[in-house]
Amino acid sequence: MACASATTSPEGSVNESPHPWDVAAAGWNHHAALIHAWLHDATQTMLDEAHVGPGARVLDIAAGAGDQTLEIARRIGAQGRVLATDLSPGILALAQKNVEAEGFLQVSTQVADAQSLGLAGANFDAAVSRLGLMFCHTPLAALNEIRTALRPQGRLSALVFGRPEHNACLAITLATARKHAALVHGAEMQAPRPFAPVSLMSLGKPRLLEELLRTAGFVDVSVRYVSAPFHTNSAEQYVDFLRSSASPNIEMLASLSNAARQNAWADITDQLKVFNAPSGWIGPNELLQCVAVAPP
Repeated sequence: MACASATTSPEGSVNESPHPWDVAAAGWNHHAALIHAWLHDATQTMLDEAHVGPGARVLDIAAGAGDQTLEIARRIGAQGRVLATDLSPGILALAQKNVEAEGFLQVSTQVADAQSLGLAGANFDAAVSRLGLMFCHTPLAALNEIRTALRPQGRLSALVFGRPEHNACLAITLATARKHAALVHGAEMQAPRPFAPVSLMSLGKPRLLEELLRTAGFVDVSVRYVSAPFHTNSAEQYVDFLRSSASPNIEMLASLSNAARQNAWADITDQLKVFNAPSGWIGPNELLQCVAVAPP
C-alpha cells in the first residue's frame, strides 16, 4: 500500500533508510485474514467496476502484501496477467511469496513509485489501487501515470479513505498517538490540517478525487462514499493489528521510550472501547470508491 516514499527529499533524491511500509510489512501480512474480511465487499466492488474478468491484463498499484492481487488472479485465470507494484520492497516481497504459495504464474511484481511507473503504452485493460493513492505526494502525477498505462477505454477503480468526520476510528487512533508523541516532540507534532497531503484521508475531501481524475484525462468518472466498518472481537484485537501493521501510527510513536509507547497504546485501546458492541468491536470507517475510464 505504499504509493510514494516518505523518505524522498524535496530535491527528489531517495534516502537510504528503509521505507516506512517495510517496517509494517510483516504485520500487515500476518493480519491478512483480518484485512481481507474488513475490505472484502469493497474489494469485490472495486474489481467489478474495473471489469476484471477472464483474460484481463491488470495493473495493481500500491499492492501491499497482495490480498487483492490474489483476488485478481483468481478472476482473470491462466490467460490473464497481473503486474503488482509497490514502493516498499519488503511488503512486495511478501506479495510475491503469497502469489507463489497459491501457484499463480500469471502474476509478476515490480517495485515502483505510482507517480513514476514508467508504463506508458503498456495497454493494461484495468488498473486498481486499494488504499494506496492517498499516500502519494502528488496524486495527480500518479493518476497521469496510470492513465498512460491503460489501453484506450481501459478502466481504473480505486479505494481511498473518506472524510475524517466519518472515520472516527482512525481519527481517535491518530489523535491519541499524536498526543503522546507531542510529549517528546512538542510543537513538531501539532495536528495536521484536514486532508493534509500524504495523510490517510488526504483524498477524502469532497470532489477532490473526482477533479483530479478529470484533470488527469479520465472520462466517465464516478466517485461515491461507502461504509467499511472494521469488525473484531475486541478493541485489544484491533490495537494488536495497529501495533504491527499501521505504518502512520508506528512512525509517530517510534521515537518514544518503550514505557511511553506502551502507555500510548494502552490509551489508544481505552479510547477505542467506545466502539464496543454486543457482537464484539465495530470500528467505523468510510472509504471513497472511484471508477474512471481512459479516453478512446
